[in-house]
Amino acid sequence: METPRYTPNAIHHLPTLPGIYLFYNQKEEVIYVGKAKNIKKRVSDYFATGKVHNLKTARMITQIASIAYTALNSEYEALLLENNLIKSLQPRYNILLKDGKTYPYLCITSDRFPKVIITRKTVPPLGKYYGPFTSSYAIKQTLEVIKKLFTFRTCNYNLSEANITKNRFKVCLDYHLGHCKGPCQAFQDATDYQKEIDRIEALLKNNFSAVKKELKEQMLTAAQLLDYKQAQRFKEKLMVLDQYQAKSVVINPLVGDLDVVAIISDQNHAFVGYLHIKQGAISFTQHRVLTKKLEEEVADLVPLVVCALRSCSGSNAPEVLVNLPLNLTIGPFSITMPKIGDKRKLVALALQNALLCKKDFLHQRSNFQAQPNLTLVTLQHDLKLKDVPYWIECFDNSNIQGDHPVAAMVCFKDGRPSKKDYRHYHIKTVVGANDCASMYEIIKRRYGSKSEEGLPHLIVIDGGKGQLNAALRALQESGIYGKVAIISIAKRLEELYFPNDPFPLYLNKQSSSLKLLQQLRNEAHRFAITFHRKQRSKSIFQYPAIPGIGPKTLDKLVGHLGSFKTIQASSLAALAAIIGPSKAKRLHDYFLTQNRSK
Repeated sequence: METPRYTPNAIHHLPTLPGIYLFYNQKEEVIYVGKAKNIKKRVSDYFATGKVHNLKTARMITQIASIAYTALNSEYEALLLENNLIKSLQPRYNILLKDGKTYPYLCITSDRFPKVIITRKTVPPLGKYYGPFTSSYAIKQTLEVIKKLFTFRTCNYNLSEANITKNRFKVCLDYHLGHCKGPCQAFQDATDYQKEIDRIEALLKNNFSAVKKELKEQMLTAAQLLDYKQAQRFKEKLMVLDQYQAKSVVINPLVGDLDVVAIISDQNHAFVGYLHIKQGAISFTQHRVLTKKLEEEVADLVPLVVCALRSCSGSNAPEVLVNLPLNLTIGPFSITMPKIGDKRKLVALALQNALLCKKDFLHQRSNFQAQPNLTLVTLQHDLKLKDVPYWIECFDNSNIQGDHPVAAMVCFKDGRPSKKDYRHYHIKTVVGANDCASMYEIIKRRYGSKSEEGLPHLIVIDGGKGQLNAALRALQESGIYGKVAIISIAKRLEELYFPNDPFPLYLNKQSSSLKLLQQLRNEAHRFAITFHRKQRSKSIFQYPAIPGIGPKTLDKLVGHLGSFKTIQASSLAALAAIIGPSKAKRLHDYFLTQNRSK
């Protein structure tokens, strides 16, 4: 069933219910997704007479061709759907709300003897997942602590009761090192093994007190039994746990589960710092840079950003702390701005991260704009060029024994292909296979009418001294010789030739300069050979106009017989077996008529 659409003149038909609305342009593309408590009122605001919008919003309104909506039960449902649609559709006028990279999780599998593994995929039936963790280092460090404190298997054996009874497996090195108690050979039963898994789960839930209490009891019991070696082991585990807890707990454990979001904004971007607090410990952090499209107010972004971040971290916290004076309740969570105490300190910490995120973003952007591409700087140094070659053009010819000669030019700007500037050339003045003459022609055609402002910083010729000299002659006749640097690169030994220099230059095979030149040469060759094949295919399969016989019929015959000449030499019976007697007779009569007229 197709979703009904409304034109901007028919918005009075929209419902006064909460939900989401979508704006479509003439190309049937979704250009904006929004949520509203009252769909009709919110959409009408865009088209209200006398309403003053900023330039971006005004531009969007002129592109709206139709409107669709989905009515929902609450604003919270609208927020969730809006979040999902923006991520999947990426409308032009919404903020860029993309899912980040896939974060790692610790998974306790649902096997009979569970394993503890690191994974980036969450498939709930396969086990219990804890995380996400902010980095591979953090999750590996946590797993290392778990291995020091508890014993569990790392093998992939199918430890069914039948397999263990039949003694199918042998204990591995982990057993001898004390990292596993050998459930594969019934040295540990499922009940005792599950107790270890329960302790691991308690640690992953930041329930340090329960784990500590049990380790202390085991240490005291061992000491009372005069097993001081075992008591020392438990003491060392307690020290490991204390160190891990010191790194994990950074706030008052009594604050419980919280989400903390701080947002700062400039005209075009919003910078977000996010902390997920679980039982008094920071369990997940993230920084995001959002690109604003319609100069959105920061307060309007908060619910959407909060929903996206909670989805990313898998949070169910009942309260979200923010750095703005908001007091909202959206579905299962409330949004508040704390003024004093530990919660206020958490907001300050998130705000500090948002500020650092902004600083890093602006620094990277200024560096990118100010600093030239390092590969191009290296190329300038290696080739002793006057300027950094931001704009490079490379030429190559293609023909087979002089047939269908073509040439191609590829353009790289700032070290990357600029495909809109690529050009194809049909060779017009050269007969037969003459690469030098062909190169002269295309260089003359490319630069013969160019002003100095339209010249690249470097011209690269695919070939040796012959092609380079032909290109130089074309530049001299065009009056631009000496105004643009030019070299050629020969394929066999990657020799670089310069004008008026009989000796080639050899660059280090691992040089970034040589790799860029090879990329240019290979791209020019690919572009030229593709064009040549296309032209050759056109000439091969260019059939004469035969009354009553279309190109599809001739293609079918070529597929069976191999060539058009073979079709001409075939008997009426052979043709009829492929395309039927009627078309075969028509085609056979055409060939007879052509032969008589010769």
